[in-house]
Amino acid sequence: MHNYGANPQGIAFFDSNGRYIISVMQSDRPKYAANHWMQGTAEENKATAQGTMTYFGTYTVNEADRSITVHIVGSSYPNWNGVDLKRTVTITADEMILGPAPNVEVAWKRAK
Repeated sequence: MHNYGANPQGIAFFDSNGRYIISVMQSDRPKYAANHWMQGTAEENKATAQGTMTYFGTYTVNEADRSITVHIVGSSYPNWNGVDLKRTVTITADEMILGPAPNVEVAWKRAK
């Protein structure tokens, strides 16, 4: 199952001070007819909400169990605000795979 379509777009930044931001979106979301981000129809707003996930905060790494815990300060999904998500992590030279939590495994490719 592809939560964000066949060709999702996104970015993940993890800095050396323990801060991160992750943003993923469905690449084929419909444009708004009104051409203004605050004037979407109910259907356009629903497509935006269901086709976008952004969250940021701080993170900690546990090398012993190969996990990362993101401490979510703010999220486009309000239920995650203030939540900690622990995920398994596998890192190769050009890829980071975050293991399933909740219900999704994500592979990030290193930007060049």
